[in-house]
Amino acid sequence: MPKLLPNEHSIQSEPVDGGLETLEGLLHYIFKDKGLLIEALTHRSYFHESPGKSCAYNERFEFLGDAVLGMAITDILFRENASLSEAEMSKLKSYLVSREILAQLALEMNIGQYIRLGKGEELTGGRKKNSLIANTLEAIIGAVYLDSDYVVVKNVIMHLYAPTINKAINQHHPYDYKTTLQELSQTLFATLPEYRLVSETGDDHNKTFVYEVCLNAQPLATGTGKSKKTAQINAACAALQTLHKKENLI
Repeated sequence: MPKLLPNEHSIQSEPVDGGLETLEGLLHYIFKDKGLLIEALTHRSYFHESPGKSCAYNERFEFLGDAVLGMAITDILFRENASLSEAEMSKLKSYLVSREILAQLALEMNIGQYIRLGKGEELTGGRKKNSLIANTLEAIIGAVYLDSDYVVVKNVIMHLYAPTINKAINQHHPYDYKTTLQELSQTLFATLPEYRLVSETGDDHNKTFVYEVCLNAQPLATGTGKSKKTAQINAACAALQTLHKKENLI
């Protein structure tokens, strides 16, 4: 695959100077073919606006990275956590490969600053869009796989994910709070929880949501998050804590 050269006349739409080396340091991986990394960082908006400066964009890499990530996470959970059941591994995997977690990891790595974007996407805050940076991280994982092999990319993923995996397990699977609340409310009250949007603030690419969870139309708890899903999960977590104390379940 040919290497792609940065566009020296459009600094804002290119990885920052020295950015590739910094990004490789965050990944704990040095690319043999830098062109693979640059292609993984190339958004379709850049490709369409500057067709002569890029021969491809990162959506194929994203597709590959999604598959590699799913396999690696499954492998890690199976080998590193023998006490997990099939159901627990399935739920954990769904949580760990979700756009929400990918975006969180990408944000921590500040991946947005390295992406090659078209001017339109740049002006609409593309570097801060959760879906865009999450997709880019998947593309980078695909590029690492193409540049090395499965064992190497699995180690990269383990490095990126270790704190998140440990936190999820130690906090008793935060991804399952909504299901647990649903099952508990059916058992105790023969009803299902209802989630209501209380407020949303911030720019389109950086919103904060507040949800309340209700039982029998009565507010039980609230939760805040950078996505609706996160806010609802946090509300469910708070509701479980309230129920545990109220019903002496702990």
